[in-house]
Amino acid sequence: MAEQLLSTAVHDTVPGRYVRPESQRPRLAEVVAGARIPVVDLACPDSAAVVSAIGAACRSHGFFQVRDTPPPVHARTREVIYRPAIATDKACMLRLMLQILNHGIDEGLMAAVMAVARDFFRLPAEEKAKLYSDDPARKMRLSTSFNVRKETVHNWRDYLRLHCHPLDQFVPDWPSNPPDFKEIMSAYCKEVRELGLRLYAAISESLGLEAGCIGTTLGEQEQHMAVNFYPQCPAPELTYGLPAHTDPNALTILLMDQDVAGLQVLNGGKWVAVNPQAGALVINIGDQLQALSNGEYRSVWHRAVVNSDRERMSVASFLCPCNDVVLGPARMLVTEETPAVYRNYTYDEYYKKFWSRNLDQEHCLELFRT
Repeated sequence: MAEQLLSTAVHDTVPGRYVRPESQRPRLAEVVAGARIPVVDLACPDSAAVVSAIGAACRSHGFFQVRDTPPPVHARTREVIYRPAIATDKACMLRLMLQILNHGIDEGLMAAVMAVARDFFRLPAEEKAKLYSDDPARKMRLSTSFNVRKETVHNWRDYLRLHCHPLDQFVPDWPSNPPDFKEIMSAYCKEVRELGLRLYAAISESLGLEAGCIGTTLGEQEQHMAVNFYPQCPAPELTYGLPAHTDPNALTILLMDQDVAGLQVLNGGKWVAVNPQAGALVINIGDQLQALSNGEYRSVWHRAVVNSDRERMSVASFLCPCNDVVLGPARMLVTEETPAVYRNYTYDEYYKKFWSRNLDQEHCLELFRT
């Protein structure tokens, strides 16, 4: 099956197995462009404002951004604050997403991650074929599309899937070529994990919970990574990099190409393009935080489109609950006025159900409603 990898050949036409039916195509001309985005700065001292801003983003859209830009006056700290980047139309902007300044991950490391990821997908076909698998249970695998065992129409994507925590358990099995792949990706995984756990605290407080509630509820967080490669596509209007979906995990931290757009989110019934920001990471709420918030926060629908001019890279890091932890609405959020929206379940049950379906079916959480 490794011959299906898109990264091993140049394509002059879109093969039939990638062509979506007319009613399922991305309709790129209808996408809303140029969304204006406010800023949350992790380096300033007023934490209450960022908790409020993150809560607004989680309720209305489920997406926000963090960006590493030095503060103008004071030294960088680990505190969380909110500073609006744009003074006008603030309510409208919060419905879309947030950027966060000073997330603490060095831009040089982020650039190195993207460079070594690109080098990996440029390896000879025979080298990549050694890592290919279409088994979703594999802890480290190179594959294509989403779930080639089940799909009738494939997606214009190759990806390297890595388990990342604990690192010493999984890194030995990661690719040894490019030679610096393990070192660079390991350093990035550590930083992303720290950022994710810090964001959990702010999200917990925004729900009126103790800062440690989400982290404690989800248990010892597993961590996965998908290194995504979207090649140039001769007819982007016929296919997807990934079709509309929500993420089955708790929190996703996405590093994207800064000069090649492709991520789009569904807002108010319209697809909105997320324009790459210098030094930015995109954060989105996964299904498990929607369940934990008793439906107050949204695991938003998003998709990846491709283009005919340039290839595109992204690196998605997923924080996931322990497989055997019992999930569902936080007890403090369930009252007579706000009864439980979802039943309790284990993450193992949820994840198996997610992978048994097509990516663009109904929201998997719908199967767990009370």
